[in-house]
Amino acid sequence: MFVKDKMAQSNYERILEKISKLSGLKKEEIEAKIEAKRSKLSGLISKEGAAQIVASELGVSFEGERLKIDELLPGMRNVNVVGKIIRISSVRTFKTKKGEESKVVNFWIADDSSNIRVVLWDINHISLVEHGEIKEGVVVEIINGAMRENEIHLGNFSEVKVSGEIFKDDEIITEKVFHGKNISDFKKGESVGTRAFIVQAFEPRFFYVCPECGKKVEAEGKDFVCKTHEKVIPEKRAVMTLVLDDGTDSIRAALFHEPLKDIGIKDSDLEDQETISKKKESLLGKEMFFSGNVRINNFFNNPEIIVEEVKEVDVEGVINELEKS
Repeated sequence: MFVKDKMAQSNYERILEKISKLSGLKKEEIEAKIEAKRSKLSGLISKEGAAQIVASELGVSFEGERLKIDELLPGMRNVNVVGKIIRISSVRTFKTKKGEESKVVNFWIADDSSNIRVVLWDINHISLVEHGEIKEGVVVEIINGAMRENEIHLGNFSEVKVSGEIFKDDEIITEKVFHGKNISDFKKGESVGTRAFIVQAFEPRFFYVCPECGKKVEAEGKDFVCKTHEKVIPEKRAVMTLVLDDGTDSIRAALFHEPLKDIGIKDSDLEDQETISKKKESLLGKEMFFSGNVRINNFFNNPEIIVEEVKEVDVEGVINELEKS
């Protein structure tokens, strides 16, 4: 689900209201402090992030307060939230660096504001999944979770339990929410969307993944080995890198599998050098909507977007939107 910054703005407004209520200061005074903080940090922090810092300086803490999913921000601790499980993965067993066996399981919860992934590491929490107490369709309450980028992680000191609250399916947001932003405002860990031009297109690169878990496998001699499923017959995948520019800044974008089809590149095209060259040329200068997750590219040490959705620009819709604004 692609949304304009109205949702991000409403999130900021809610944080602002909470700080005002708990500190006794007027919104205008708090906003001045937030803008001063952003200016001091050269604009490298979002309004929401700056608001969190200002709140801390004012002695205002959101810890222990129940929040909506779209109010959760990277770095938050003691997160309390309630949501309905809309999807759950199978329990995965792995070995720690010490060689000990451990487990992890992921599930996604939704409320009427957004949805988010929850990661369980504690054996006691995971046993609730294994015994069927926590499953798809169940409403759960999470207490004392920790935000790592855009995920809630639960450890030994966290709690997850079945809630008595009722969440109707037509009242929750089950699609992933992408906040419309300029590229210059992208921050690590955000789920964002932007309308941008393709200014560069690179040759696709190939790699192999495990057919069971989809994770990248390593070649050992003639065999391919998955860390979880050991020797496997891998599936060949491709990734293509673009450079996007929206007039405020440019960013590298990585497209895997489905998003490649969205820009007109079929699986059969990937193996044909002549076809790929023509496709690359036809993409240059094209304007489209790109949505995905921002991360730091470790090789280049700068932000990039892992694209999840690509859509054609609805010119008529854009014109109507501009007329309304």
